[in-house]
Amino acid sequence: MPESTRILVAGGGVGGLALAQALHHAGLDVVVYEQDPTPLTRNQGYRIHIDPTGNAALADCVPPDVLAELRRTSGRNGDLVTTFTTGLRQVFTQHFPDIPADQLTAVDRNTFRQGLLTGLEDVVRFGRTVSGYQVTGSGRVRVEFAEGGSDEGSLLVGADGAGSAIRRLLLPEAVLHDFGLRCLYGRMPLTGPLSPEEFERGLCWVSGGSTCGAGFGTVRFRTPVDGPQDYLMVTLVATPDHLGVSDEKLFRMSSEELWRLSTDTVADWHPAVREIYARADIESFFPITFRISERLPAWAPGPITLLGDAVHTMPPTAGAGANTALADAATLADEILSAARGGKSLVEAVAAYQAIMLPRGFAAIDNSRRLAAQMFAAT
Repeated sequence: MPESTRILVAGGGVGGLALAQALHHAGLDVVVYEQDPTPLTRNQGYRIHIDPTGNAALADCVPPDVLAELRRTSGRNGDLVTTFTTGLRQVFTQHFPDIPADQLTAVDRNTFRQGLLTGLEDVVRFGRTVSGYQVTGSGRVRVEFAEGGSDEGSLLVGADGAGSAIRRLLLPEAVLHDFGLRCLYGRMPLTGPLSPEEFERGLCWVSGGSTCGAGFGTVRFRTPVDGPQDYLMVTLVATPDHLGVSDEKLFRMSSEELWRLSTDTVADWHPAVREIYARADIESFFPITFRISERLPAWAPGPITLLGDAVHTMPPTAGAGANTALADAATLADEILSAARGGKSLVEAVAAYQAIMLPRGFAAIDNSRRLAAQMFAAT
């Protein structure tokens, strides 16, 4: 690649930052444009599960000191995935006894993002929204910002999430469906051990049948961090009909109203579940819509590509969204660096990346759909 090669990344989420880490520390010119005004202004969720795929991708993307920081500020590893009825009768348990101590399994989203920003102070530009692009006559990409101004580079990577402006321009035929579920996220501060003990040891799902359920996951930090203290992620997942609230009303509700809706929904569940909601941080509640991408055919490679939720949005039912984005970042970084070493052109690198990314991403979507069907089966 020529010395003027410049990689533009739209979106400073997990995948975009992992890609920037890999390219920046290899000496490439990379810049990330993120619409959030600060790294702390995002409500996407609380606890993220990192699986072996995500751990391997992180090891490929980030330098040892950053990886050590991510481990230091992660949650302690759990060893169970458990499903209960609303009466807390255990109906399924999977045990993971041999997770290496240096592997990440549970991370707080914002703390994880802070870790991925380590060393990228001059790379990430907050408060800049990439709203469009044009391919120049020389084959470069000029991006335009909603706030005004522009930048130009050799490759634009759309890592701007499910609502990707880059995807809408690159692939206007791409379809993103409402998955038919709404999630009310919240947190309960942890001040002592949880009961039943399975809630302490990993991810737990309480199934209310085909239209409602609740997910719980602990984050007990390995070492103290600035910001959140140890907590239990509390989620209520239900169809709009089960909640009995229109989307127009749901997304205008205050945190207290969302908390109250959650507590009312589980009012006849086991007392231990009701107690968790009663002790939850009322101000921590917010809603999201689960969405899912329709499978896409391969498209011609060029100076624009996509990464993570921008191309394969999936419900979090398999815990695969962040891990798939990390895998995308590792694959794309490897291909770009191969081009930088003269092994191929940048367009060839993009083609090789997309040949791997597309089937992997849509396999993850299929698995998320399958696990959602299992989670919402009658118990």
